[in-house]
Amino acid sequence: MSTVASTPAGTISRTPSDEVAAGLPVRTDLWVDGGFRPAVSGRRFDRVAPRDGRVVAAVAEGDVADVDLAVAAARRAFEDGRWCDLHPRERRATLLRLADLVERDADDLARLESLDVGKPVSHAKAVDIRVTLQTLRFYAEAADKSYDAVAPTGPAVHATITREPLGVVGAVVPWNFPLMMAVWKIAPALAVGNSMVVKPAEQSPLTLLRFAELAAEAGLPDGVLNVVPGFGPTAGAALGRHMDVDALTFTGSGQVGRLFLNYAAESNIKEVSLELGGKSPQLVLADAPDTAAVAKAVAVGVFFNQGEVCSAGSRLVVHRSRKDELVEAVVAASQRLRLGDPLDPKTFVGALVEAEHLERVLGHIGAAHEDGARLLTGGGQVLAETGGYYVEPTVFDDVAAGSRLAQQEVFGPVLAVQTFDDLDEGIALANGTDYGLGASVWTKDLSSAHRVSRRLRAGTVWVNCYDESDITVPFGGYGQSGFGGHDKGLAAMDKYTHTKTTWMAL
Repeated sequence: MSTVASTPAGTISRTPSDEVAAGLPVRTDLWVDGGFRPAVSGRRFDRVAPRDGRVVAAVAEGDVADVDLAVAAARRAFEDGRWCDLHPRERRATLLRLADLVERDADDLARLESLDVGKPVSHAKAVDIRVTLQTLRFYAEAADKSYDAVAPTGPAVHATITREPLGVVGAVVPWNFPLMMAVWKIAPALAVGNSMVVKPAEQSPLTLLRFAELAAEAGLPDGVLNVVPGFGPTAGAALGRHMDVDALTFTGSGQVGRLFLNYAAESNIKEVSLELGGKSPQLVLADAPDTAAVAKAVAVGVFFNQGEVCSAGSRLVVHRSRKDELVEAVVAASQRLRLGDPLDPKTFVGALVEAEHLERVLGHIGAAHEDGARLLTGGGQVLAETGGYYVEPTVFDDVAAGSRLAQQEVFGPVLAVQTFDDLDEGIALANGTDYGLGASVWTKDLSSAHRVSRRLRAGTVWVNCYDESDITVPFGGYGQSGFGGHDKGLAAMDKYTHTKTTWMAL
């Protein structure tokens, strides 16, 4: 197979990002105890739009002092019961009002998210905002429909099993789906009555600050939700080490996840839940269905959101009998994906989140060359003249099982192709990383679908599709993809509660 031409670039808007931001609800201060306020230190950091490298906002830089104030506000709100002691149907009504306000402002929120992190605005609205709404409404409706239990003891005892909110929950959330993944944590934690302090990634504070303002408009009491932008070594570490934070939930890299485990051990042994990275395989068997359909799913599965997806299908593990035809179709499909300005509704592949991440992704591409992989398409930065951070969809063939590209999470638009002859070999390749977030199997045979799904070590296994989901089903992984309770689904509410047994002698 010959190397083919690069992905066609979309039209880059002539409107500078700072001018676009001027027409959006950009909030730049911390949200603490029901209102905006500057950081105690007075420091700010620049938010740079990935689409053209221009500064769009100077955001308040929270640190230890600000986290202390936010945690104190959250603790007061929890202890006086202004939220946790409300009837569950009142919490339900507030969260539903918040969902209505998010829906009202969906266009602005989508544009703000696109501007902040470089994702296509069409995806921001169709995926991020849509799922945010589903999440808020799902957990709102669940708030007054959760039941406790009575234990099956003897007649001389009455023992109840109840769930109670943890108290103050800290959340450190990622930049790739800033609002959606934050709300995966905020909605269930609030639904069961907790108060929260949320630190958005320094790359993506804008939509969450606006969301906090909307929560107040919906009637959420002061102090129940606090948002402290800042940097990991200061604000993030302060939240992780805080003695008055009862639990910490984190989505991000394994390296930072390990820090939060250490912070918990150094402080109050707070509960920690981690959703970390992935190196997810798409396992294509010899009897896989239509090549065109598989190729489209593979291309979208790795290049959606510029590959900045923890569950991206970043490895194509394909039976040799299907390899040439499928890989050729994947390359062709990748070239049809429009790359360009994230604010162009026709764009499919936008900009990477920041210059540092651009260099990291290009470093992974360089390592693939060094390790002997064969480049089929892409492989470089494009549209550099815009000042933005764009990398074309990239496919490497002949990727060795132990190579860096096969083992390390790129978090960018790079696909690694691996080939197998025997099913056991294919399953071993699919399972052959430290991660276990997602995986797929493509086959027409029902028996194979069941047997292979059971053998794949992943939190979610898709059959003849990829990255399909719903708020009703859990999301989380095996191995170094994290632990401590999944996001999504009704079970997510349990990780924000204590189990209490009350034993009454009769």
